[in-house]
Amino acid sequence: MTEPAKPGILDRFRARYHWFDHVMRAAGRYQNSKGDFYAAGITYYTIFALFPLLMVGFAAAGFVLASQPHLLADIESRIKATFSGSLGQQLIGLMDSAINSRTSVGVIGLAAAAWAGLGWIANLREALSQMWDQRTDPKNFVRTKIADLLVLLSTFVAITVTLVLGALADPSLMERILEWGGVPHATGLGGVLRAASLLMSWLVSWLLFTWMIARLPREAISFRSSVRAGLLAAVGFVIFKQVAGIYLRSVVHGPAGATFGPVLGLMVFAYITARLLLFATAWAATSAENQRPEPVPAPAPAVINPRVGPDEGLRTRQWVAAMVVGAFGALGVSRLWRSSR
Repeated sequence: MTEPAKPGILDRFRARYHWFDHVMRAAGRYQNSKGDFYAAGITYYTIFALFPLLMVGFAAAGFVLASQPHLLADIESRIKATFSGSLGQQLIGLMDSAINSRTSVGVIGLAAAAWAGLGWIANLREALSQMWDQRTDPKNFVRTKIADLLVLLSTFVAITVTLVLGALADPSLMERILEWGGVPHATGLGGVLRAASLLMSWLVSWLLFTWMIARLPREAISFRSSVRAGLLAAVGFVIFKQVAGIYLRSVVHGPAGATFGPVLGLMVFAYITARLLLFATAWAATSAENQRPEPVPAPAPAVINPRVGPDEGLRTRQWVAAMVVGAFGALGVSRLWRSSR
């Protein structure tokens, strides 16, 4: 009798530590739902959407400069002082042409931003729905796009509020606010402000990630199921932001780093952030309170294929065997009959 196989080291760890079992379940859900694939798609649409947003920003700057001639004159004088000769005149001509075409640039930028934004939010919602293992039936195309547009606007507002709160948590800005309020600069105040900035950034990120995990999937989830997952994503995001800041400060000094470093840093930042969000969603979906029994599919119907063929009769060997058996049987019967007489 063979002995049962002993469980491996991972199985023993999963049986002993519940948190490790949860991590393995979340990693399995992330891999089975193609988390890296969706994170790459989210990164692509994030970078792609930046260009029309820049067009909108330039158009807005053009409207501001057109409405304030003194500010425009000040910028032109600074350009002439910095770039002398024909180069300065060319830059001023480009700025004037951009201001004159601000309306068309803004309209095209808004249309392209809406198109790219719809692709971004659709990919993000589908990715989060896959992490939650939501198998929704395809809905009407127009209703889906309208719902995506509303979610995109709410997400834009949430991200804008997050960026504003994050900017208010900057230590230098907090020092200026304290100076305007008449608070003197004390020893150790910089460290306290930096700690408060990190805490504020973490709280804001926690709220944003919790909201995205709970409300962006196709089927909304309760906030109770996403609070701890949002906390996990926020901690990883704050740590990653510190590392990314060190990276950008180290690569922007050289000419090549100043040209390609921010672009590569932005791509890596978007990709890692998307992975953090998707893994945190898989963590929430595989928690004990959200575990659902796997549906057992019905067995396949049985197929009976009767094999019917022509009756070929007895073969030669079967005839010989039958004759031998019959001869021995007749001989035996005759002997019994003689002995009985």
